[in-house]
Amino acid sequence: MHILADENLPGLSVQELRRRGHDVLWIRTAMPGVGDADILALAQDEQSLLVTLDKDFGELAFGKGLPASCGVVLFRIKMPDAKIAALKMVKILESRSDWNGHFSVVEDDRIRMRTLTTSTLSSRS
Repeated sequence: MHILADENLPGLSVQELRRRGHDVLWIRTAMPGVGDADILALAQDEQSLLVTLDKDFGELAFGKGLPASCGVVLFRIKMPDAKIAALKMVKILESRSDWNGHFSVVEDDRIRMRTLTTSTLSSRS
């Protein structure tokens, strides 16, 4: 899986994803401080799944209509322990193959997925 990890994603999560063979570009080390719109554009250009803890990507995809067919996964889970959170994130990401084309919100007890369609994107321009 090609993943673009936002800079707010915990380092242990990035390490675990890489350890399991996923191709992960981590904004914190590759391009620290870059803006959210640029991150989304990079994910789209690279066709990488964007993984984040930042709710602003929902506004960019739906409110501003920026292309996001690469897929965005927003984690909104409790993280009392970094190692447990990292393993949980990786397990969830590996549990599905249909992240692309969706804006997904992962909560402790559910995953909500909203399809990113061409009509949704073009109506928000």
